[in-house]
Amino acid sequence: MAKIILTHEVSGLGSAGDIVEVRNGYARNYLLPRGFAIVWTQGGEKQVESIKAARAARAVANLEEAQELAAKLKSQPVKITIKAGSNGRLFGTVKTTDIAAAVEAAGLGKIDKRNIEVNDHIKSTGNYTATVRVHEDVVANLRLQVVAAAKK
Repeated sequence: MAKIILTHEVSGLGSAGDIVEVRNGYARNYLLPRGFAIVWTQGGEKQVESIKAARAARAVANLEEAQELAAKLKSQPVKITIKAGSNGRLFGTVKTTDIAAAVEAAGLGKIDKRNIEVNDHIKSTGNYTATVRVHEDVVANLRLQVVAAAKK
C-alpha cells in the first residue's frame, strides 16, 4: 500500500488535501502521472495545509449557497457551441473547461472545472448530462446541449 496526498478531488477516494492509502499500482500508474496526488512525506505533510486552504478559497461558502447554485444548474440546460462536421461529429471533445465557461456565460454562476464529471467523452452534438460537485454534500446533474457552431 502507498500513502499519498491528494492534490485534486478523486471520486470514491477523497478530496484535495486528504491523506489516503491506495494500492501501489493505482498510485504509480494513475494518480501520480495525472497529477491527482503526490507521494506522502514528512515535508509533504506541510503542503496539506496549503492545499486545503486553496480548496477552501475555491469552495462555495456555505450549504445554502451550494443548494441555490445546484438548483440553478438543474433548472435549465447549458448550451455549448463548438465546431463540428456536417454529420454532427465534433472536432475534438467537450472538456470540463468548456462546460465551466458555458455555465458562467449562461449566467448560472461560477464553478470550478475540477468539480465537473462527465461519464463519457462528448464527441458529437446532442444532449448530455454531467455531474457537478458544488459542495461536499451537494451534487447537481447538469444538462448539456451541444450544438454545432455556425459555418462562415
